[in-house]
Amino acid sequence: MIELFFYPSPNGLKATLMLEETRLPYRITPVNILRGEQFAPAFLRISPNNKIPAIVDHGAKPEPLAIFESGAVLLHLAESSGQFLPVGQAARSAVLQWLFWQVGGLGPMAGQAHHFRAFASEVVPYGIQRYTDEVNRLYGVLDRQLDGNAFVAGEYSIADMAIWPWIVPHKRQGQDLEEFPHVKRWFDSVRQRPAVQRAYEIGVERGADPEAYRFLYGQTAATAAAIQKGRP
Repeated sequence: MIELFFYPSPNGLKATLMLEETRLPYRITPVNILRGEQFAPAFLRISPNNKIPAIVDHGAKPEPLAIFESGAVLLHLAESSGQFLPVGQAARSAVLQWLFWQVGGLGPMAGQAHHFRAFASEVVPYGIQRYTDEVNRLYGVLDRQLDGNAFVAGEYSIADMAIWPWIVPHKRQGQDLEEFPHVKRWFDSVRQRPAVQRAYEIGVERGADPEAYRFLYGQTAATAAAIQKGRP
C-alpha cells in the first residue's frame, strides 16, 4: 500500500495521476499547505523540504520506505510497478531527461510565473516579464519535441505525467496553447485518458487566502523553524 501525502497542486497531481495509471493500491493523507500542515514534525520526518507530494511505500522491504520530491516519487512508482519507464537504456534515458527537464525547469519557472503574475504582494514588472517569457521559451522547447511525437519521450511515460499538470494552468502562466499546436494536441490527448480524469476528480487546487501566504511564500530558515515549532 502506498500512502500519499497530498495536496492538489500540479506537483501533487503528478502522483495521483501515476497511481491511477498504475492502479497500485494507495490511500491519501491530505496535507493542507494553506494552513501550514507541511510543517508538522510528523510530515517533516517524511518530507524534510516541507513540500508535497511525498509517499510512504508500506510494501517496501525490509521496511516501509519514505520518499519526497515529486520526480523521485514518480521514479519509484515506475520502478515498483514496472510501468511507464522503459527498460532499454536509450528509451529510459529519454524519459528521465524529460522528467528532469520538468522538475528542474518547467515546474520552477512556471511556479515563479504563477507567483509574480497572481500572488506577489506587489507588482514587479521585471519579474512578471522574466518568468512569463521563460515559460514561453520552455513551451517552445516542448512544442518542438512533440512535433512528430505522440508523447514526450516515445511511449506514454512518467515524463508526460510530470509535465501535463504544469500545462493545465497555462493561462495563469500567461501562455496561449494556440501558439503551440503540438503541445495543444498532446495536452488534449492526455486529458482524455481515464486515469487523468480520475486523478483530477480527487481534488482541484484552491486559491490561497491571506492567511495562507505566510505558509507558502517568503520563508527563511528562521521563519520556517518558527512555524515548525508551532505545529503539533
